[in-house]
Amino acid sequence: MKLTAKQRKFCDEYIKSGNATEAYFKAGYQIKSNEAARANASRMLTKANIKEYIETRLKQLESKKLAGAREVLEYLTSVMRGEQTESVATAKGIYDNVPVSAKDRISAAKELLKRYPTDPLTKAQLRKANADARVAEARAKAMENSGQDVELLVEKMLDNLAKEDLKHGS
Repeated sequence: MKLTAKQRKFCDEYIKSGNATEAYFKAGYQIKSNEAARANASRMLTKANIKEYIETRLKQLESKKLAGAREVLEYLTSVMRGEQTESVATAKGIYDNVPVSAKDRISAAKELLKRYPTDPLTKAQLRKANADARVAEARAKAMENSGQDVELLVEKMLDNLAKEDLKHGS
């Protein structure tokens, strides 16, 4: 993935703006016209080493910006354990480094338990929800395969549910 300094600058500017012509200008290439810049920039984007560099940089940037599952679980755990602090504003002023509230710690614990259900009731509810989802997907696929209009069927089903709700006073 060998790039010249100008090519690297072009790639970095392209990643920032998404505009190849603008990136070509900012990279410092000598340009006779906007059309020439547009054509050259477009041609650069087709080069394997340029594409590879851009893809690699985008992946690096993405991984830095997005929290992974492990990071989220570690954060929730630190909140639950009371290791995180926050700023709290009251009528008397703003207080920094206040330990998170018991309410927030409980919420973090609940979020963690959703990911690691331990009690039989939660496990059963999760199994039922997964089973219901599989049944719904299978029914939708069967309707599609039989040539029925799925949107129309869903609309009818929702109308029927609404009518049932009205009958029962919900």
